[in-house]
Amino acid sequence: MPAKGAWRCKMKVTDDILYVGVDDHEVDLFEGQYQVPGGMAYNSYVILDERIAVMDTVDAGFGALWLGNVEAALGGRRPDYLVVQHMEPDHSACIPLFLEKYPEAQVVATAPAFKMMDQFFSLGAEVKRMPVANGAELDLGRHKLSFVCAPMVHWPEVMMTYDPADKVLFSADGFGKFGALDVEEDWADEARRYYIGIVGKYGPQVQNVLKKAAGLEIRKICPLHGPVLEENLEYYLGLYDKWSSYEPEEDGVVVAYASVYGHTKAAAARLAEELRDRGVTVAVYDLARDDMAAAVADAFRYSKLVLACNTYNMSVNPFMHQFLTVLAEHSYQKRTVGLIENGSWAPVAAKAMRGMLEKCKEITFAENTVTVLSAMKPQNEEQIKSLAAELA
Repeated sequence: MPAKGAWRCKMKVTDDILYVGVDDHEVDLFEGQYQVPGGMAYNSYVILDERIAVMDTVDAGFGALWLGNVEAALGGRRPDYLVVQHMEPDHSACIPLFLEKYPEAQVVATAPAFKMMDQFFSLGAEVKRMPVANGAELDLGRHKLSFVCAPMVHWPEVMMTYDPADKVLFSADGFGKFGALDVEEDWADEARRYYIGIVGKYGPQVQNVLKKAAGLEIRKICPLHGPVLEENLEYYLGLYDKWSSYEPEEDGVVVAYASVYGHTKAAAARLAEELRDRGVTVAVYDLARDDMAAAVADAFRYSKLVLACNTYNMSVNPFMHQFLTVLAEHSYQKRTVGLIENGSWAPVAAKAMRGMLEKCKEITFAENTVTVLSAMKPQNEEQIKSLAAELA
């Protein structure tokens, strides 16, 4: 495993744009909730021109390393601007450290970002502030940066930055993913888990930004997490369009279950087997043990979802409750949902699960519901086959 914060200041995005971010292999939970076995990248960039702009900072634990990267990229020069696109601490924590070293630099950000800056830090009156609005420009020389406000993607102060000289979009948290840059993994899986968990609630706002981006000639996308994207950009833009419009990526079924003594698990496994026998793509999640964020991401990835749960305190198993809460909070919609319930004296899980999703848009519930009374019986086999036939 590489040392904390691999040195990356020599990574060129273009001749004038250098990557000065860091890799974090010490973090176990991003934002205190998302498992990141591949670590995280905190991205920052330097634009070298007649005047120099540094794009964002990094997490507080990597300030000294990041400043070393910036200094090496500057080659003896001093920066004129610090552009702050997003005020979450994994990107903004080192603003005071930067200003301590480069007090003459102007801070460029939206008005809401400056308000948050004063909440996070105690910056002196001597700090040079340059508030910018949507469409404002910053002239560095050859590079004339244009700012694109992106409120609620996924904080209200966010802006993106477009460089028409090199056709680069600095996309803030947009187009980011989990995982450090020195970890080889499929982009879509970790980007989907990242997007659905962190940005997914704000689909309409993402759609607005995509419409703005459609008018720009973009050759490279520089996010604040994950790799610089520069090939087959239509693929990444297409996924974001699909994710933010809540359309399924693929036809398939997610079977998510919560089970106490294994009987509900057995029903879920039997349904998955029946579906696969019918040629259906199936992903199965034990909500008590598997990564909840991955289960949520796949629920958005596929066209159908089956919820299998035991009755618990006249409602649902706590893990199923958490799963359904997250789905509803992230605007789950446009899906078909099947239900499997279990109960020994008063099975009400199906009714409770349906109720928790009733505010979600365009949810179609399968006509066939499987009701297990304590343990699987022959009649349940017939119910499962009927549900599988309907879903297939």
